[in-house]
Amino acid sequence: WSRCQMLNIKGINTTVGQEQQAGMKEKQVLEDLEMHLARRDTEALFQERPEGGNQYLEDTLLQSYLKAHLPPKVLEEVHQDLERFGNHLLTKIQPLGWECELNPPVFRQYDAWGRRVDHIHTCSAWRRMKEISAEEGLIAEAYEKRYSNWSRLYQAVKLYLFSSSSGGFNCPLAMTDGAAKVIESLGIPGSLKNAFDHLTSRDPEKFWTSGQWMTERRGGSDVANGTETVARKQPDGTYCLYGFKWFTSAADSDMALTLARIADAEGQCTQGSRGLSLFFLRVRDEEGKLNSIQVQRLKDKLGTRQMATAELWLQGARAELISAEGHGVAAISNMLNITRIHNIIAAVASMRRMISLSRNYACKRVAFGKLLKDHPLHMQTIARMEVQVRGAFLLLMEIVRLLGLAETNLASEQEQLLLRLLIPVAKLYTGKQASAVAVEAMESFGGQGYMEDTGLPVILRDTLVLSIWEGTTNILSLDVLRSLTKSQGEVMAVLLSAVQKKLELASGTEELSPAVQRTQEAIESLRQFMAAAGSEQALTMELAARDFSYSLARIYTGRALLMEHAARPDASSTDVCAALRWCNQELCPVAVESGRGSYGGGAALRDSALVFGNS
Repeated sequence: WSRCQMLNIKGINTTVGQEQQAGMKEKQVLEDLEMHLARRDTEALFQERPEGGNQYLEDTLLQSYLKAHLPPKVLEEVHQDLERFGNHLLTKIQPLGWECELNPPVFRQYDAWGRRVDHIHTCSAWRRMKEISAEEGLIAEAYEKRYSNWSRLYQAVKLYLFSSSSGGFNCPLAMTDGAAKVIESLGIPGSLKNAFDHLTSRDPEKFWTSGQWMTERRGGSDVANGTETVARKQPDGTYCLYGFKWFTSAADSDMALTLARIADAEGQCTQGSRGLSLFFLRVRDEEGKLNSIQVQRLKDKLGTRQMATAELWLQGARAELISAEGHGVAAISNMLNITRIHNIIAAVASMRRMISLSRNYACKRVAFGKLLKDHPLHMQTIARMEVQVRGAFLLLMEIVRLLGLAETNLASEQEQLLLRLLIPVAKLYTGKQASAVAVEAMESFGGQGYMEDTGLPVILRDTLVLSIWEGTTNILSLDVLRSLTKSQGEVMAVLLSAVQKKLELASGTEELSPAVQRTQEAIESLRQFMAAAGSEQALTMELAARDFSYSLARIYTGRALLMEHAARPDASSTDVCAALRWCNQELCPVAVESGRGSYGGGAALRDSALVFGNS
């Protein structure tokens, strides 16, 4: 019937011979169609996949930085270990990281007999990541201080290499490092020595990870007004905690530090930050039973799905008070500084990973008759991303260098002030950089960048949290302003002085003269803005806080770091090009926006009207 139908299309009349001939042609068409369909079932899109090698050996900026700063003996030992670690990442750790992504944690609330167990199951690859973290000394390195003030920088370099292959385990390590830092800052009291030894152990059987339980139902950053958890003192001197923790990352950790309000004899608690105290608790007892904790559910997150993040009820959890009563916020500030630095590490690492893959792909993918690397516009796009990651990397190295000096009592007062300012500046700026670079780099792969099984969307999703965790961009911008106020402007003088000294050094390099001039102009614009803002209301500075912080990040990164690196006697043409490119962007956006009237003269009312519309 179908053949007759085909023969009578458009009313065509045929003879018997013509009909036979048409039948043969029809048969051939059908056979060709069947063969095409058969091929289509087995064929697939084929492109050369981007591949990376030893991350350490491929990172020329990292190697040049270490060569320029580390003492020769330290450099020799560190180089050997990082080369070995780079091979280990490629052959062992990266496959484990992908396995963590494919096998996220699973929560089982009840067993088969109806008993509540609240068991969070993690995959074997996640548990192996914990062992590797101990074996590689990813926490221990900073506290053993084998290389004195360079130990913290060396730890940060290993974490930087580990981060994008860790399958999300870099997050528990951030909080573990922060907890160890808090305990160290308290003088490692006897009751906490066991915990400190576990947190900094190289033995996989002894190594602990820590949680940081601060976020409650009212929100995250406003802990002074958002913390409802109550601590009731027991006859033996310990405390029982009662409350609901809304967002607890790495819920499978061994211990946690958390804030709570101590109830007096009448059950009353002091409100505000003065009522917060810091507590240490074990999540489970020696038999593996939860410490009067109930797991309500696991969070369904956009990214970092490899890690268990939970809502927890504390129903009399046994805990130890480790801060002075009412001084919990001050005690936990060391933890926040460390976790923010880890956030910076993750941001820089994700950018470097995406650009490395994009660069490798450009050498393999052919489009419009030639490799992507031979298309000037494509290479310009990657080059712009490369400048961003170079600046971010050097900013990270500057922070951990200063931290290493501070931890070994070698930092001057000015260097300590600079460190206090740079941590929030770098965290907010690199968090924004990371997501922007990840989106741009994903686009460089075309449609393949959007495919889940390439692993590229995972990197993008996991970077999006970096501008949220440990303080959003606005919260950290206000923290920058507090740093200026608390030091009565001294920290700003220290930063500008440091930039000016580096500027004088780079002035001797003729190739850098355009960048030097642009930086000098940016510094002058910043000075003028600060002088004018000094007589304005506090609202003006609040509106300018984000642009002001961006200005500090761009000026310090471009001048004090990229140009300093490019002014070395053995600097490459790439180093010089990166410094020039960085300084071609607007270095002082706060001055530009101020000139446009973005902060004063009813700007806040205009912004509100724009958002909500005119009624």
